[in-house]
Amino acid sequence: MESQRGKATRTASKAGAATRKVSERSTRVAVTEPRESPAAPRAAQLNVGKCGSVRESRSLQTQSARDSQEELQERALGARSKKASLRAQGAPPSGVSSTDGAEAPKPPVAPRPLPTRARSRREGGARSAREQRPAPELAEVPCSVTPARVPSLGVRERVPGGWKPRAVLDKLRLRRQEISAAAEVVNRVVDHLLRRLQDFDSEFKGVQLLRTGSYYERVKISAPNEFDVMFKLEVPRIQLEEYCSSGAHYFVKFKRNPKGNPLKQFVEEEILSASKMLSKFRKLIKEDIKNIEGIDVVMEKKKRGSPAVTLCIRKPEEISVDIILALESKSSWPASTQEGLPIDNWLGAKVRKKLRQQPFYLVPKHAKNGSGFQEQTWRLSFSHIEKDILNNHGHSKTCCENDGVKCCRKDCLKLMKYLLEQLKKKFDNRKELDKFCSYHLKTAFLHVCTQDPLDSQWHPKDLVFCFDNCVAFFLKCLRKEQLEHYFVPIVNLFSRKYIDKISKEFLSEQIEYERNNGFPIFNEF
Repeated sequence: MESQRGKATRTASKAGAATRKVSERSTRVAVTEPRESPAAPRAAQLNVGKCGSVRESRSLQTQSARDSQEELQERALGARSKKASLRAQGAPPSGVSSTDGAEAPKPPVAPRPLPTRARSRREGGARSAREQRPAPELAEVPCSVTPARVPSLGVRERVPGGWKPRAVLDKLRLRRQEISAAAEVVNRVVDHLLRRLQDFDSEFKGVQLLRTGSYYERVKISAPNEFDVMFKLEVPRIQLEEYCSSGAHYFVKFKRNPKGNPLKQFVEEEILSASKMLSKFRKLIKEDIKNIEGIDVVMEKKKRGSPAVTLCIRKPEEISVDIILALESKSSWPASTQEGLPIDNWLGAKVRKKLRQQPFYLVPKHAKNGSGFQEQTWRLSFSHIEKDILNNHGHSKTCCENDGVKCCRKDCLKLMKYLLEQLKKKFDNRKELDKFCSYHLKTAFLHVCTQDPLDSQWHPKDLVFCFDNCVAFFLKCLRKEQLEHYFVPIVNLFSRKYIDKISKEFLSEQIEYERNNGFPIFNEF
């Protein structure tokens, strides 16, 4: 009888062991199987509660190793989304299941374990819990605009809110009455000088007018008080010799001209001297402005390295007029421009080909030579192409026309120019911003247009975000000390030979501050 009882006891013990093995196998399957339904995570948690073994942690580690990088990212994003949702509903930040709001299961406790195994199971459960915990969240800046990719920085950022770009632009908008009054005075001065040069029997008899600059590009801000014009002079049969592989500066030589050369007095050792020609040009203009009746106009002192003859009209309003002498060449563009003008995906390959068939210009802006300048050199100028691009800036041909869809490209450029203008006013007693000009902003802006070529990427409702993209790209250029010339890519406008690192760091810090605080400087001055 006793033997039968012992046999029955051993049989029941074996059956219980078999049942526990089946339970353990089902637990491992529940933990390692991918989640296929909302009930799956809950089932896994219940099984873990029955059998919290070290095998669970190892199983999770094995599955984690098999996960792809994309799945890990999706889990992290899902965890953040659920956590944010719970917080919005007033749920506790921790100790609550993300599935149904119930309390998180307690650490698994095995029935009557040995001390060593219990310690091992607790450690395994702790490791498993740490592995399942979502990654810590990055601090985010509150923002009223939906964040999107900032291609220039390569990271996802929030656009600071709290400022009204339309109100700023309205303040910058030129009034029609002011434009008419300023344009009338400037036209009188320019027309007078042009007629005198054409009538006067001199080397500049063939000059023609070419209107360029922000006013004619329709991106002038604040007031119509600055104008740029070119007096172009066609010079046929010239030969260019690149200066020190600069890409943008050239010596100009003449090929044989049987009719004689009207500019021969400016030639030194077969090279057309930019400094000599500019000096004579300034002299003639200085004499002519004395004969302009009814307008108080004077010539400003020559700025070292500048190609412009700057006139100041003092009455009735103070207006600055830069007159730039330019040599016009109708030959093929220099080889250094071959990879420039990257508008194929923006304005189209046909437009690029057509623009490159236009003449190019050389202005008397000298190349730097150590601490001085090489005064015989001329620099390439494509201001007429820039004006054409800005006035026909759409991916679609009807962008911003009367019946076309509007974009915010020009508004972004205006805001960028205003930002630099305001910073220069704020720090007018410092020299760090002296070498920065609107041309740097325009170049950066054109690169952003190349990166974002579609009109839909510049919708007026997205003005804040589009402007932030432009600012982000400009900051990236400052930090990397790299801003490619839009037409001559080998030229770095932020090279240390042009602008020192301290100045770039200073401007970067000021722009970053404004960007992070909603551009308070737009409301100053």
